[in-house]
Amino acid sequence: MTQTLMQIYDARVAEGALRADAAQRALLPELEAIRAKLEAAPPPRKPGLLAMFTKAAVPQPVKGLYLWGGVGRGKSMLMDLFCGAVDVPKRRVHFHAFMQEMQARIEAARRAKAEDALLPVAREVADQVRLLCFDEMQITDIADAMIVGRLFEELFKRGVTVVTTSNRPPEDLYKNGLNRQLFLPFIAILNRELSVREIASETDYRQHRLTGAQVYFEPLGKPATAAMDALWGELTGHDPGQPLKIAVKGREVVITQFHSGVGRASFWDLCAHALGPADYLAIADAMRVLMIDDIPQLSASNFNQAKRFVTLIDALYEAKVRLICSAADAPERLYVEGEGAFEFERTASRLREMQDKDWGHSPA
Repeated sequence: MTQTLMQIYDARVAEGALRADAAQRALLPELEAIRAKLEAAPPPRKPGLLAMFTKAAVPQPVKGLYLWGGVGRGKSMLMDLFCGAVDVPKRRVHFHAFMQEMQARIEAARRAKAEDALLPVAREVADQVRLLCFDEMQITDIADAMIVGRLFEELFKRGVTVVTTSNRPPEDLYKNGLNRQLFLPFIAILNRELSVREIASETDYRQHRLTGAQVYFEPLGKPATAAMDALWGELTGHDPGQPLKIAVKGREVVITQFHSGVGRASFWDLCAHALGPADYLAIADAMRVLMIDDIPQLSASNFNQAKRFVTLIDALYEAKVRLICSAADAPERLYVEGEGAFEFERTASRLREMQDKDWGHSPA
């Protein structure tokens, strides 16, 4: 007999894999209802000429869910639990990765001389899945903002159900973005097609896992790497993660490993390339925990990399991103001589402050 989401949740609580949380439990009946409707209904009839002349009753598309709330409230866990239990053609993907894929497929359709490049892409997606589960819906790129409304309008027309998490309500998506007025119809679509629910748990579970934990490991070597690997496993459920490609002003910034708001990359991935403030702000906006491996000793010999590292830390600090890293030495001894050493004192202070157990703990 198929277990309900509540039964699965309670079993995991009993095993000690989860802590019982009233706010999380309150959302399970709604997710269960979506699951039941998806599994009970035949696939929606696709728009087209045949549909226009068919008199048979058409099953209504199943209304999805937009689940938003502060960091560490259990949104991704609920998404995983729901998506794993639903028995329909489905796909779970980070929203950034999905939009990058859509942009690439639309561009390919344009090169193939499609009259409307977006329509065949939406049709292909709808032919493949009944359910799309997105983690961390957010819009930071104007190219995404310009197509997302039409894309999702077409997906909903074709009966695709969307369940998504976000750190902000629909009205705050792409806030202060360029040409935001062109994005506003997408917000209306979300409010029409999805039930919007806030998860208001008082407990930040990701923060709880890090409370009191060491998050800065030095010197570099096998023990530091093993400690970083252990924290990655704890924060991601030992998921290997996938590369996250963030579009910034027409180029891509790549985070080597990413899973459910947790990113991991080396110092050289982040600071050895010609990245600037806009890139680091986009990185900070895309995640809530960033793990940086192999921060070297800094000096005049790697001055450019050191400058980028300072800019990166400033962006993470202002965005309240939780930082976990391995480094050649303690913050105060990372950069002790040469041009830029004096300015690095502020960065060292921030690196020290970001190790505090309460760093980044906020309801938003």
